[in-house]
Amino acid sequence: MPTHAYFPTSGLASVVTSLPDGETAEVSFIGREGVVGAFHLIGPADVPTNCFMQMQGAGLKISLSDLRAAFESSEEIRDRVLEAVQEQALTIGQIAACNRLHEAEERLARWLLMARDRTQSDVLDITQEFLAVMLGARRTTVTMVAGALQRSGLIEYRRGRVKILDSENLEAAACECYKVTKHLYDWLYKDAAVVVSTNGDRR
Repeated sequence: MPTHAYFPTSGLASVVTSLPDGETAEVSFIGREGVVGAFHLIGPADVPTNCFMQMQGAGLKISLSDLRAAFESSEEIRDRVLEAVQEQALTIGQIAACNRLHEAEERLARWLLMARDRTQSDVLDITQEFLAVMLGARRTTVTMVAGALQRSGLIEYRRGRVKILDSENLEAAACECYKVTKHLYDWLYKDAAVVVSTNGDRR
C-alpha cells in the first residue's frame, strides 16, 4: 500500500502489470488529467499494478490518509476523483482490447497520440525499451514499426526521442481505440471548457 497519492502537472506516469515470468505490459498511463494512487481510495483490494514516471515531469504530492479524509468529507473532491478513476478504468479496458486485437503499428500510433494529449507536447522522450514494453513486442519490432511511421512522414524517431510531425495522418494510422480513449479524456474536462476573453469576461 503506497503512502502518498500524486497529481502530475507535467510528464507521464506509466501503469504497468508484471507477470510471474517477469514479462511486463503497460495497461494505462496518467498525465495531468489524473491521480496516481486514486484506486486505493475506493476500496481495500490490493492493486496489481505498478506505476512509475516514464517521462520526467512535476506534480503535487499528498498523503493518502489526508486525501482519503478529503475524499470522504468533500462531495466536490469525491466527484472529481471518481471521474478520474472511471476514465482510467475504462481506458485500461480499451487498451487491453487494443493490445490483443490490433497490429503493432496501429498501437504505436495510438500510444503516441495519447501521450501527446497528456503531455501537450509533440516531442516525447521515450526509450526504445519502454516502447517495446508498451507494444508487448521485441525491440526489433519497435524499430520496424517506428521506421514505417517515420518513412511515411508521420514521426521523426531517434534514440530516446519521438517527434510527431503529422498528427492528423498519425491519427488516421492509429486504430479506433485512440478515438475512444480521446473521448474519455475529453469527457473529464467537459465542465472546464470555459472560454475567457481578453477583458476577463467568461462566455
